[in-house]
Amino acid sequence: MTDNNEKQAAQESQQAQLTAAGNEMSASFLAAKKRSDATLAKLEANPSKFTMLTGDRPTGRLHLGHYFGSIRERVAMQNRGVNTNIIIADYQVITDRDTTEHIEDNVLNLVLDYLAAGIDPTKTMIFTHSAVPAENQLMLPFLSLVTEAELHRNPTVKSEMEASGHALTGLLLTYPVHQACDILFCKANVVPIGKDNLPHVEITRTIARRFNERYAKKNHVFPEPAAILSDAPEIPGLDGRKMSKSYGNSIMLGATAEETAKLIRKSPTDSERMITFDPINRPQVSALLTTAGLVTGRDPKEIAEEIGMGGAGTLKKYVTESVNEFLAPHRERRAELAKDMDSIRDILHEGNARANAIANQTLEEVREAMGMSYDC
Repeated sequence: MTDNNEKQAAQESQQAQLTAAGNEMSASFLAAKKRSDATLAKLEANPSKFTMLTGDRPTGRLHLGHYFGSIRERVAMQNRGVNTNIIIADYQVITDRDTTEHIEDNVLNLVLDYLAAGIDPTKTMIFTHSAVPAENQLMLPFLSLVTEAELHRNPTVKSEMEASGHALTGLLLTYPVHQACDILFCKANVVPIGKDNLPHVEITRTIARRFNERYAKKNHVFPEPAAILSDAPEIPGLDGRKMSKSYGNSIMLGATAEETAKLIRKSPTDSERMITFDPINRPQVSALLTTAGLVTGRDPKEIAEEIGMGGAGTLKKYVTESVNEFLAPHRERRAELAKDMDSIRDILHEGNARANAIANQTLEEVREAMGMSYDC
């Protein structure tokens, strides 16, 4: 009886801890959402006062999930007059991969998709991690501002380590600090993200605050950036799972119309002829309907009702035509841009030069604040 009581007490204690952790996370999210809404209102009123940093790892081609999840918003921010910056995080490829094979091709293809989607390199700085040494040098002082326990608690570190099957490398453990360098080197004060990436912005805010408190109390060097939480829906892949390059369930922005048609044709559905939108019980059919809804601007339920007893064949035909019509202008612009890859390299070179100038200035400010500018 005593053992049972102890076991029950232990279970109740564990449940209480999980509940407390959940409540803490909910409170943290609500605070971040409130800050996000307030920041967005200020940005809408005076966009030129805001600097945004966002980016991608060059591990493959961009897909529809990237477009609706982030790229579309980057273009909108740029066009509002926000000082926009996009980092191609090439060093972060090796956090969980053993090779950099194809990395140059991936980087250049990212730039092609950015430009085809509406990113203007005269307004938005596009650059790579590896080409900006001063930005990476910020890692040294920033690492002194966080504890090992804080790094281990980061959910991205945990999930990436489990997914990769690798031993925990120093680069993966310090991944959140490297992202803080990306954000803070250009004094970004807004970072558009999804809910899952909120811990990264929170640790960046912590690093900025601790640096200012320790070394720059009178004249703060870094802003504490605010997350702008995306309201973009989670976009499922064609098989109902999360859209991911590794699952092979993604429609790439640069794919041909034929490649897209073949991918949609092979996507799984179910045995029911009647088409209905039911993400829980019919995830695969609903994933196709969600994709069609995004590219047409229609309600997936309305599309399902329209197709009705047309079955999976009619649904796939509708999705294929809708996606190809939506992507046609992007593909046309991309193909035209790809005729002059030297210009694409020039854009990256110019972006890297701008980023280096900013990073060198920020690093000098950091050295001065720390009393380390001995050669001046």
